[in-house]
Amino acid sequence: MTEADDSRRAAAQSGLVGRSIDEFVAQLRGFTDRARGLAGNATARLPLPALPSPPGALSAAQVRAIAEMVSAQRSSIAAMRAQLDAFDQQLEVLERILDPLVEWSSTWARLEEAVGDFVRRDGERRQNGEQAQ
Repeated sequence: MTEADDSRRAAAQSGLVGRSIDEFVAQLRGFTDRARGLAGNATARLPLPALPSPPGALSAAQVRAIAEMVSAQRSSIAAMRAQLDAFDQQLEVLERILDPLVEWSSTWARLEEAVGDFVRRDGERRQNGEQAQ
């Protein structure tokens, strides 16, 4: 292979690449023209909003805002978890306090019932005795 052969191949390849790029650009132009024609009919009915002057900067600002919002939401969830953990601990303490109170009130209810039966029987005897005299 000589340098002349290499230069011919390079020229042929660059011609192929150049032709491929030209064909691609022509197809893209045709597509955009057709899309513009279709959009022209739609824009007559619905005006499209104007893009801000630097669309890339707005896009970066929007992405940054979304990232900050996600971070803030995750922080909020972490705070809620901490609050729920604290609330769960408070409920656990309350539960431990209530267990003896439940037992005590059950015992007290049984005692009232026993004393009430005793007092009622004694009261019935007095009423019966007083009526008999």
